[in-house]
Amino acid sequence: MTTIKESFTSLKSSDRIQSLDIMRGFVLLGILLMNINGMGLARAYGDPTVSGGAAEWNLTTWITTNLFFEGTMRALFSLLFGVGMFIFLDRLEKKGAGINAANIYFRRLIWLLVFGLIHGYLLLWTGEILYDYALMGFIVYSFRNMAPLKLTIVALILFSVGSLWSYVDYKKDVKFMEDVALIKTYKSESKTLTRDLKEVATEWEKIQWERSPEAIEEYNTNMRKGYLDVVAFIAPENQHSDENWPYRYDLWDILSMMLLGIALFKWKILSAEKSYKLYGLMAALGYLIGLTINYFETQSIVEANFSLLSFSKSNITYDLGRVPVAIGHVGAIMLFCKLPILKWLKISLASVGKMALTNYVMHSVFAMFIFTGVGFGLFGTFQRFELLYIVFAIWVFQLIVSPIWLKYYQYGPLEWIWRNLSYLKRHPFKK
Repeated sequence: MTTIKESFTSLKSSDRIQSLDIMRGFVLLGILLMNINGMGLARAYGDPTVSGGAAEWNLTTWITTNLFFEGTMRALFSLLFGVGMFIFLDRLEKKGAGINAANIYFRRLIWLLVFGLIHGYLLLWTGEILYDYALMGFIVYSFRNMAPLKLTIVALILFSVGSLWSYVDYKKDVKFMEDVALIKTYKSESKTLTRDLKEVATEWEKIQWERSPEAIEEYNTNMRKGYLDVVAFIAPENQHSDENWPYRYDLWDILSMMLLGIALFKWKILSAEKSYKLYGLMAALGYLIGLTINYFETQSIVEANFSLLSFSKSNITYDLGRVPVAIGHVGAIMLFCKLPILKWLKISLASVGKMALTNYVMHSVFAMFIFTGVGFGLFGTFQRFELLYIVFAIWVFQLIVSPIWLKYYQYGPLEWIWRNLSYLKRHPFKK
């Protein structure tokens, strides 16, 4: 009798959907534009006034990335992950894998979760997302056979819950800042603070301290230390993210896009099979709606001098901006896939996409050696716009090396390891 190891093998190159690989390549490179800020600067991912600079070219860099890339690259990364897991499972089930399809699927996710923990704690990236994708992947399994419209409705419900939660948080922040103002009044009048106000004062002092030059320099110094010291320093931050992100953000931010991605794939939108007109309309409307909302969010933040409340308020309409822009990106990328232009770039992007796991983790390896004491110890020394030079250098490297690697090897190294662990079978590595 034929065994599961013999019957069910991983996806062959000829079976891959090129538009998905090209899109994955775009997104993989694009997400580095946002991640580089957290990799090279202290607490500056969202707020440029903390470190890295918030004037002239630095401000222009922040505004541009905030308009076009903030949240949208993560949205597309999530969308593609959901599609990838759906295709993976659908292919196994169509080959008659039965219950073994679930075994392979969940084993694949368990190993992704392990990779995520290694990536975050040992490769020193506090913004790592593989762990979160693995957790949401377990939930995707139950939704995979739903009709596209129902998947879209569920995604919209999840987006709405996330926005509602952000609204509640905003109201709490308004009350918090009112209490901060009240504390100042109490102190000016030499009044004794109530217990609640003392707690607010302690929290406000903590927030102010974390943004202070002294705290940033302390953070920078810790990140420039030796490997084990940095591991110990960022471990609490990684633990906090792993404990809080799944219920506060992942369900509404990541799972929603995974389900929307499966819906778009079932509608054959992501395989570049639809008309130029449809993709052009997606790009035009997506950018018109999303960039308009992002513009007003960004403008309000800048005008409020990057206050806590301005960021909190922008979170309410966060998905109203990032999701349409992400859809606009989808339309633009599919147009690029359909147009008979820049074949060499398509090949390079597709190669980057085929090695998405390896290239994603490679970003962290580069960052570890550039910024931490493991290598050059340059954490906190670059301005925000200067980090773009590093981004462009990594882009060029991956666009050149990925197609060369795949000329000689079947998979990227991490993709190969992941497949072997998922199928409990050693796949051929060299071509």
